[in-house]
Amino acid sequence: MTTSPWLAAIATLGTIAAYEGWLVLAQPRTPGRLARTAHASLREDWFAAVSAQPGSEILAVQTLRNSLMSATMTASTAVLGLMGALSLTAPTLHATLGEASAGTADWPHVTPRLAMELVLLCLLFASLVASVMAVRYYNHAGFIGGMPVGAPQRQRWAAAGSAYVRKAGLLYSWGLRQLMLLVPVVAFLLHPLAGVAGAQLVVIALIQFDRYTIEDK
Repeated sequence: MTTSPWLAAIATLGTIAAYEGWLVLAQPRTPGRLARTAHASLREDWFAAVSAQPGSEILAVQTLRNSLMSATMTASTAVLGLMGALSLTAPTLHATLGEASAGTADWPHVTPRLAMELVLLCLLFASLVASVMAVRYYNHAGFIGGMPVGAPQRQRWAAAGSAYVRKAGLLYSWGLRQLMLLVPVVAFLLHPLAGVAGAQLVVIALIQFDRYTIEDK
């Protein structure tokens, strides 16, 4: 029994898209049960706690520096993967676009494999952008966290610091998420049915990561 590669591609991406769509709808209704929202509040509470405790400036800077380095590693992984994927997909893209520009084809002939390769590039680029933005916000939050707690400048920038650590954490999680979503795409490139199975496994894993239960508290 054979399966159309296009059907396998639609099933692979549709499984991921359906779960992400459900997550978007569920977040406003039950924010306290989702790890993304709960951990964002955790980072805000942490910044408020260190901002109220004199002498915690060094601890705050060290914590933010560790988070910044984690985001930097994610960005480095994404850019290396993006460079490697570009080198692998460049011949296919050149041949496909070359046929259209030479007039041998009215439209570029997009195959399921080429479509998934483009999705691969988009995921890597999205992970890179999210991780770089996380580094940016962690860097700004580090300057704020390093100010003396009792200084008026610290009080003036306290709200921005709380917002920065929240945004940085969300962007960092998005960067990691895009890397996880590469699994079914890469699996599809090996075999179309492997992409469908990979998408199901990734969704099962994401359900565990996204859930915030009483046991996690």
